[in-house]
Amino acid sequence: MPHSLSRRLSTADAVVLGLAAMLGTGVFVVFAPAAAVAGQWLLLSVVLAGVVAACNAASTADLAVAHPESGGGYVYGRERLGPGAGRLAGVAFLLGKIASAAAAAGVVGSYVLPAHPRVTAVVVIIAATGLNIAGVRATARSAWLLVGGTLAVLLVVAVVGFFGPGETAPWSASATVSENPPAPVTFSGPLGVLTAAGLIFFAFAGYARVATLGEEIRDPDRSLRRAIAIALGITLVVYLVVAGALLVGLGVDRLAAERSPLVALVDTGQAPALGVLVRIGAAVAAGSALLSVLVGVSRTALAMARRRELPAVLSAIGPRGTPWRADLAGGALAIVVAVLAGPIAAIALSACSVLVYYAVINTSALRLPARQRRWPAWMSVLGLAGCVGLAVLLPLRSVLITAIALAVGWLAVTVLGWWAATRTRQTG
Repeated sequence: MPHSLSRRLSTADAVVLGLAAMLGTGVFVVFAPAAAVAGQWLLLSVVLAGVVAACNAASTADLAVAHPESGGGYVYGRERLGPGAGRLAGVAFLLGKIASAAAAAGVVGSYVLPAHPRVTAVVVIIAATGLNIAGVRATARSAWLLVGGTLAVLLVVAVVGFFGPGETAPWSASATVSENPPAPVTFSGPLGVLTAAGLIFFAFAGYARVATLGEEIRDPDRSLRRAIAIALGITLVVYLVVAGALLVGLGVDRLAAERSPLVALVDTGQAPALGVLVRIGAAVAAGSALLSVLVGVSRTALAMARRRELPAVLSAIGPRGTPWRADLAGGALAIVVAVLAGPIAAIALSACSVLVYYAVINTSALRLPARQRRWPAWMSVLGLAGCVGLAVLLPLRSVLITAIALAVGWLAVTVLGWWAATRTRQTG
């Protein structure tokens, strides 16, 4: 019979795990497609994404304290809105985070072994799954080192961008074409800013990683709120600095065309060692995000399996106190997405799915009684409106794929839940 997960994580561990999920894949790839639609208003898109993320974080923090168990929005939606809403949140989270894990692995593959990025991505996902099965504490300790290294690399990028010589090497847009270009977007002006904010939101979504650890954090009433707020605040400052450095160092046109903008920026300083450093940093940071995201996937799968809305075998807790079968399932699905899609496509899919997930969370938070809220209700209303608005303004292809995947997934878990309930009544 499954038992509870061990409460072994401190507030600082939770902050670092959140930073590991946010300061990973997104910061190294998302500013290029975002600049392509937002242009010189890129920083405004970063702020808008941060505002929506802050509202979502407020709702998440209140709900996480009210329901301190693994599962995040799946648990919140189920308890506050009903089983159908919980299933939608669970499916959206799993789809979004599996796509996020695939994107992270793809970035590692592109930087470490560009000739064989998909093979490298598969190997990285297998290694990350093994670490997660070994236990959350091992992942948290690794995240401390990885986050520190990522911040150091981003500091180098910021210094080069603001104080370096600027673009000196010849450049043409044709040189930046990759095998996985972003989906074409025709929006411009204010709509382009909102589309870019939806893409950039992908890079903020890691604070959900903290909420899914509600069953493993010591003193969740105090630690969850602090960890989410601190991690989100640090990330917003870092993203504004990095985006500003890219605009200053590369200019809007080149930034919009680059597929590895941070490397392109340091290369303008004609210091090859810095380019190598950033490539290593990108691989390390994406690996850090991969570790963090896969844990969140397995904890949500665990919560759904406990309620018989995913196969019950996924609820097994191993001798190290981790849901090892759910870890294996999440890793296997991430491999499938990594093989079939590139990082940019995976980011768009993840962003749309996670915005749907947070729409359910904000709606759930509005059902909390006043005594259980530490943040005003208007933040949940603003978060809900922001999630819906940003989701529908993402590239149309990504929106359609997400809608189809969510509908199929929701129907599948609904049928499975009905079947499990029927069997329980018959055997009871």
